[in-house]
Amino acid sequence: MSSNIRLSMRIKNKPSHLLRIVSAEMNVELFFSIAGHQLTHTGRDGTYVKPFTTDILMIAPVQTMDVLLKADQPHGNYYMVARAYASAVGLEFDNTTTTAIIQYHKPNHVPPLSSSSPLFPSLPDYNNIQLAINFTRRIKSLVSTDHPMHVPLTVDKRMLITISVNTLPCVNNSCEGPRGTRLSASLNNISFVKPSIDILSAYYSSINGVFDSNFPSKPPVKFNYTADTFPTDFLTAKLGTKVKVLDFNSSVEITFQGTNLLAGEHHPIHLHGYSFYVVGLGFGNFDKKKDPLTYNFVDPPKLNTVGVPKNGWATIRFKADNPGVWLMHCHLERHSSWGMDTVFIVKNGGSPLVKVHPRPSYMPLC
Repeated sequence: MSSNIRLSMRIKNKPSHLLRIVSAEMNVELFFSIAGHQLTHTGRDGTYVKPFTTDILMIAPVQTMDVLLKADQPHGNYYMVARAYASAVGLEFDNTTTTAIIQYHKPNHVPPLSSSSPLFPSLPDYNNIQLAINFTRRIKSLVSTDHPMHVPLTVDKRMLITISVNTLPCVNNSCEGPRGTRLSASLNNISFVKPSIDILSAYYSSINGVFDSNFPSKPPVKFNYTADTFPTDFLTAKLGTKVKVLDFNSSVEITFQGTNLLAGEHHPIHLHGYSFYVVGLGFGNFDKKKDPLTYNFVDPPKLNTVGVPKNGWATIRFKADNPGVWLMHCHLERHSSWGMDTVFIVKNGGSPLVKVHPRPSYMPLC
């Protein structure tokens, strides 16, 4: 993310303009705003959502959204800006603000950029957690005859996955963590180790020793995940290349539980190969008796990235109907590189249309 970029997007006095916004940021989520304008959010991650109007958007790395910009302001220049949403306490982040300029113009007349300062929007604090969650909660599916919803109402496989920043012993005196440790990250206390060959080839060619199919369906130790302090034993993750195998067409529910180990933070979790329904989210420790009573089965958003609130939880559901080997990871690059990843192997279905075909003989190996 760079600051003070003087770009100009010239718009005509048409009723509205469609903006397709993609976050190319790697390590922070962003607040986005256009001075003096309201934005109507209409799509997220390639699917329609119920339109709602806002002056602030929040977008995670590689997320996409469609918004309508209504060109209804006086002729002039207006800043378009983005800056970090950083919820972790005490961690450094890029606090610059990136900018561009929207300029109104009349048909057949393109005036030069004005030398006067364009109008600048009012941005929220970097750590405005409540605004971020309120924005997320406003996203609902556009349910209609043309846009049907297929959220699973029964569950075959249920998982609770903790999301943590951890430590591991130093390697080659490279110690950025506390007391002679290096930083790592984990799902259910497993810090993912990249395999020697790709898991797809290992699974379909029955090559042993590349991965273990025993990724846990619940945390190995139950504790107060959102406490302020923890025993030092909880800080160390275990290394492993562990995957979860799912039956074809099974209904899956995953609750992601954020933890406050080392640094509680908002985590954008992304699943390759699938879109899923976000049926619930909240703050604190997930309560398996009370929180499911609040699930949304009427119009939950269908996404491929879910934002798990800092020291909170989010629940998704999907049908495992796309066979193959699919990575799930945090889309903050540093967390993914530290091991906040796992892999789902979805078994083949019963017909050729729902089976992974063998690698063609002419296809080169990685």
